[in-house]
Amino acid sequence: MAASMAAPPLRAFTVLLLYAAFYYHAAVVSGHGGIGVNYGRVADNIPPPRRSVELIRALGAGSVKIYDANATVLRALAGTHTTVSIMVPNEIIPDIAASAAAADKWVAENLVPYHPATRIKFLLVGNEVLSDYSISASAWPRLVPAMDNLHRSLRNRRITSVKVGTTLAMDALASGAFPRPPSAAAFRADIADAVVRPLLHFLNGTNSYYFVDAYPYFVWALNNRTVPLDYALFRGGGYHYVDPGTGLRYTNLLDEMLDAVALAMAKLGYPRVKLAIAETGWPNGGDYDQIGGNARNAAAYNRNLAARMARNPGTPARPGARMPVFVFSLYNEDLKPGPGTERCWGMYYANGTAVYPIDLTGRRPPSSYPPLPAPGNDVPHKGPIWCVLSENARKEMNETAVGDALAYACGQGNETCDAIQPGKKCFLPNTTAAHASYAFNSYWQQLRKTGATCYFNNLAEQTIKDPSKCPHETPYICCPFGTVLID
Repeated sequence: MAASMAAPPLRAFTVLLLYAAFYYHAAVVSGHGGIGVNYGRVADNIPPPRRSVELIRALGAGSVKIYDANATVLRALAGTHTTVSIMVPNEIIPDIAASAAAADKWVAENLVPYHPATRIKFLLVGNEVLSDYSISASAWPRLVPAMDNLHRSLRNRRITSVKVGTTLAMDALASGAFPRPPSAAAFRADIADAVVRPLLHFLNGTNSYYFVDAYPYFVWALNNRTVPLDYALFRGGGYHYVDPGTGLRYTNLLDEMLDAVALAMAKLGYPRVKLAIAETGWPNGGDYDQIGGNARNAAAYNRNLAARMARNPGTPARPGARMPVFVFSLYNEDLKPGPGTERCWGMYYANGTAVYPIDLTGRRPPSSYPPLPAPGNDVPHKGPIWCVLSENARKEMNETAVGDALAYACGQGNETCDAIQPGKKCFLPNTTAAHASYAFNSYWQQLRKTGATCYFNNLAEQTIKDPSKCPHETPYICCPFGTVLID
C-alpha cells in the first residue's frame, strides 16, 4: 500500500534538508552529466575493444567506466571525446597506501601514457572494497591513504582534470540496500568513523564524488510483494512513498536509495559531497528461481533512467543535482559466477547484437521503440526446478572440466553423491555427464539456502524439465532426481 500520509517532519531533518538544498538546488555538473556505461570484460567471446567502442558510441553514451586500466581499451577510446573512468584493483591498495612512489609509478604506467588523448575523468580506487570482509584488515584502513597518494601524484604532475574516488555498494549502510525510510539510513558501525568519515573528508576536500552501486532490481526482487514493479522501473503507476522523517515524497525506488546515502553522509557531517552512480541497471535474463529478469524490464529501467536523468535530474533531497551515472553493463558476461542474472545485465549480447534498442541520451520517445516480448517471470516461479549439466557443456564435452566440477559437488554436501557410487541405484548410466547432472542437482538442493548456485564454472543450468525421465530407448532405469520446489 502506498504511504499517502506522513508524520510531521522532524526539525533536525528539516534543517538538514534546507542546508543540503541550498547547495544542490538546480546544481549542474559541467562536462560529465550524462548517462555512461560500464564496460566489463568477464567473458570469453565479446567483441574486441575497437568494435566495443563503436557499440558504446552507438548507444549514445557520454562516458564509459572500465574495471582496470587496460592499455588496449584506453587506446581504443583515444580521440572519441568519451570521458573514461579507470580503476585501481583492490589487491594493490595496501601497496599504494604505503608508498607515494608506488602510487606515482601506477599513475605513470596506467594513466599518463593515455591522457589527455583518452579523456580520463575519474580514477577509482578499488571496487566495492568495504563489501569484502576478507580484506577488512589489509585494505579498509588503507583505502583513503591510497586515494590521497594517487591524488598527490596527479597534482604533482599537474593533472587537475582527473578526480579520485572509490565505488561502494549499498551494503555500506547499516540497513543495506533498502533503508526505508531513507531518513533512518546510517553507515555501518564498523566503517562509519574508521573509513567513511575520512573518505567523505577527502571527497569533500577534492570536490570529488561518492560513487555508489545502486540496484533497485535486487531490492524489488526481495520485496516484490510490497514494492510494485512499476515503482522500481520509474513507471509511476500511482504508487508513492513518503518518508515520515523528512516529509519527502518518492515516486521511484532509485531515489529512495540515493537519498538514503545522501542523508547518511549528512549525519557524518558531510551534506555537500556529490553523488555519482557507479553501477545501476536491470538484468535481461536469469534463472528460473529469479524473478523479473527479462528484456522488457531491462529496457524499461534503462530507458526510463536515461530519460529521467536527461529531463529531471536530482532526487527529492537534492533537487536538480546532476550526477555521473553508469549503466551496468555493455555486454552479457558469460564468465561471471553466481546466479543466472549475473551473466545477463548487458545491453548487447556477446556477438554484438542489441538485447533491446536504447538511447542513453534519453531523447528518444518511448513510443518509438518496437515492442518487446511479454515477460514470463514477473511473478515467482511455482513448481519444481532442477540443476543439471548445461546443454552447451554436453555438446562441447570437456571431460576434465566436468570431472573437476563433479568432484567439487561430491565433496561439499552430506552424502551428495552416494547414489552414483558403483553398485548404487544411480550409478548407471556410468557416464561423466549423467553423474555430473545428478551431483549438481544434489549439491544445489542441499546447499541452495546457504548461497550455493547452479553455476559450476558455467557448466550447469537450471531446468524445469524433469531430468530423471529418460527416453524409452535407454537401456537403463533412470534414478529419480530430487527437486527444488520454488513457492
